[in-house]
Amino acid sequence: MGEAGFFTILDTVDSTNNYAMRQLHDGLAKHGQAWFATEQTAGKGQRGKSWASQKGKNIAMSLVLEPAKCKIESRFHLSALVALCCLDFLKMHIEGEIKIKWPNDLYWRDRKTGGILIENKLQGRAWKWAVVGIGININQDVFSQDLKRAISLKQITGKAFDVIELAKQLQLLLMKKIDEGITLNETIQHYNEKLYKKDEPVTLKKANIKFDTIIKGISTQGKLQTVDAIEREFDFGEVEWVL
Repeated sequence: MGEAGFFTILDTVDSTNNYAMRQLHDGLAKHGQAWFATEQTAGKGQRGKSWASQKGKNIAMSLVLEPAKCKIESRFHLSALVALCCLDFLKMHIEGEIKIKWPNDLYWRDRKTGGILIENKLQGRAWKWAVVGIGININQDVFSQDLKRAISLKQITGKAFDVIELAKQLQLLLMKKIDEGITLNETIQHYNEKLYKKDEPVTLKKANIKFDTIIKGISTQGKLQTVDAIEREFDFGEVEWVL
């Protein structure tokens, strides 16, 4: 294990989010601290899915944030800011359209470059800590058959990158973004400008029923807004994409 200030490198860990949460439970975590894993044995994705990543090839990192020290108004405000920060980070290294697929996957064209998983630590009703997990495909050349839409920066650009340096860059960008004090309304506006498939027809699935609709945007509460025969709003986890 190597450590430099608020950035810690872990050789092998079950998941960086689990590790960060254990540090919080033990009173060892500080606001802005990040843990980067060379290898995750049980990486976590959204909706209980796993996040697979080849050893040493990609960014697998978690940061702990103390909401009271952040200029944010809600949990979705933080989620949207993190997604926008990751989008800005990707734009520094690759060209072309980069979008946020609701709620917080990162897409280059129609290919997934990364994802975000935020887990929260509450005390009663008080939001005490957020653990921000970020996975971004950097140097991986080959993905398994069940990850057909995955793509890495190396595949896009033809260049190999220093994964640890990029992770440190992303950590600094994120802390700067959170400290800028961008309001919720501004954040939602920017998020909607970068929303994947906005104003386009898509197929979604709810309770095993597929339906066609048009993506209209995201509400200030983070709900997905669509329109077909009627206007609808969906909470996170209520619908799945059919791509």
